[in-house]
Amino acid sequence: MASDLRSCNQMLFDVGRTRGVDEARALFDRMPRRDLVTHTTMITLFLKDGRLPQAEALFRLLPHRNVVVESAMIDGYAKAGRVDEAQRVFDAMAAPNVVSWTSLLSGYCLVGRIEEARRIFDRMPVRNVVSWTAMVLGYARNGSLTDARELFDQMPEKNVVSWTAMIKGCVEHGRITDARELFDSMPNRNLYAWNIMISGYLGDRRASEAIGLFQSMPHRNAVSWTIMVTGLARNGLTEEARQYFEQMPARDIAAWNAMITAYADEGLMSDARALFDSMPKKDVVTWNAMIDGYAKKGCRDEAWRLFLRILRLPMKLNEATLTSILVNCDSHIEVREIHGLASRVGFGSDTSLMNALVSRYSRTGDLTSARHAFDGLEAKDVISWSSMILAYSNHGCGHHALPVFAQMLRHGARPDGITFLGVLSACGHAGLVEKGKKMFSSMNSVLGSEPTAEHFSCLVDLLGRAGRIQEAMATVTEMPASERDEAVLGALLGGCKLHDKIEVASHVGEELIELDPLGSGGYALLANVYARHGRWHEVARVRKKMKERKVKKVPGVSQIEVGKKNHVFFAGDRSHPEAREIYDMLREELLPQMEDMGCSQVTSVLT
Repeated sequence: MASDLRSCNQMLFDVGRTRGVDEARALFDRMPRRDLVTHTTMITLFLKDGRLPQAEALFRLLPHRNVVVESAMIDGYAKAGRVDEAQRVFDAMAAPNVVSWTSLLSGYCLVGRIEEARRIFDRMPVRNVVSWTAMVLGYARNGSLTDARELFDQMPEKNVVSWTAMIKGCVEHGRITDARELFDSMPNRNLYAWNIMISGYLGDRRASEAIGLFQSMPHRNAVSWTIMVTGLARNGLTEEARQYFEQMPARDIAAWNAMITAYADEGLMSDARALFDSMPKKDVVTWNAMIDGYAKKGCRDEAWRLFLRILRLPMKLNEATLTSILVNCDSHIEVREIHGLASRVGFGSDTSLMNALVSRYSRTGDLTSARHAFDGLEAKDVISWSSMILAYSNHGCGHHALPVFAQMLRHGARPDGITFLGVLSACGHAGLVEKGKKMFSSMNSVLGSEPTAEHFSCLVDLLGRAGRIQEAMATVTEMPASERDEAVLGALLGGCKLHDKIEVASHVGEELIELDPLGSGGYALLANVYARHGRWHEVARVRKKMKERKVKKVPGVSQIEVGKKNHVFFAGDRSHPEAREIYDMLREELLPQMEDMGCSQVTSVLT
């Protein structure tokens, strides 16, 4: 009978290994007799298949346990990050062995509880090379490279795993010189160590050293070649990457994708397309690279054609596919179609995709849909909050933007520089001068860095709109000279124009057109200030200077989408075939509302 049970246990193991866990479980349920080995085998099969809940349920039913099954459960809990459960099993063990100690140690390292891991390491009655390596790896992964190196140097015995763990830790934290020193000291280098070192050089933009190391490799595998192709491409060395790509004995899909992405990133879409069309097998990354490349290049029709093709293929889209095509969406209807598709395929709560949708809805002027996409986010990051704040502030809805910022702070999210641009702009549109100044002053303590030219521009614009020209001038004078650009001076000039500060405007305008002699905005703004005060000789002088410098004014335009077609209008434009009806409607319906809001000074074109 004992021999029959041993045979059944062996059969259970073989079935699980060759035919899958489900068939093994069916066999387990049919077995007339089971012992501790039977249960341990089934639990181990569940754990190897990533089915911790099933293993846990079976483990709890065991009337008796041994060190093998307990160690297996500790390892399963540890790999799932459930170190407290692993600790409870460990504490209940009669005699933990080096395997159980090491599994528990690894679990604490995995969740970043390094001090507790070290206490376990120090308490271990016996350590083997795996225990030492686990602790070294834990320190390295959590950024404690000094501790990792100190422990590594104390190891009584080192194997190839401990050497590569230390090298990889140095590479991941940018200590390439230290990594190379270890690599050179390594008694027996495996392919993994070579590949890590080459990848480190390429990540540190030291392509020549990577090439030299690659050429000295005794053996290479597909990963080695792909690292070279991908790394050289990311370093902007597209031609060199192509040479290595052509030399590859066998090209894997990652190498093809690296080359296509490199060409697409440089805007070389004909080269990217030639590779794409000749590629034997494509995955979703391939299609995403092409769609994204066409979209960024402005090849709208090609991007849409590829997107519609992938929809017809038996290939699962990912979030990046939809994010890439969103860049190509000019119309509100197209954005809504992508939003609907995202919801249907299960990406309706994906953070990066929803962030892109918030921005895209904002560009089409649909703040209601932007807010709907924002509110649907289960996990909001700083980009989510900043996108919504910018959506409101860009459309002049400052009083809506600031409550979103307050909500962001209540949720514990940390603002970044882009968030503050939106907040400062919102304060400007809402006329909240003191609040805007307070926000600007808090930037250094919140961000840990000084404001940029864009932030100064927002503050100057805020003060200028409120008529506080002297404060705006003081801000420009006192700010770092390196940050005083055309946007800052343009904001000050705009405030001067708004509040008829002609002398200040004259001085600032002249400085602006010398700072940006080829930009038309400064000339136009200064000429308008002079014209408003009847100083026509000054207007003529500014326009003459524009002509001499061959500066052409690019007119501002507005556009509206009707029936999937964009209609573009210039100021005072009457070229549209329905111009009379459009202006009559604006005069009758929009003009009274604008005048009620105190905007009569900008409505003369309609009267």
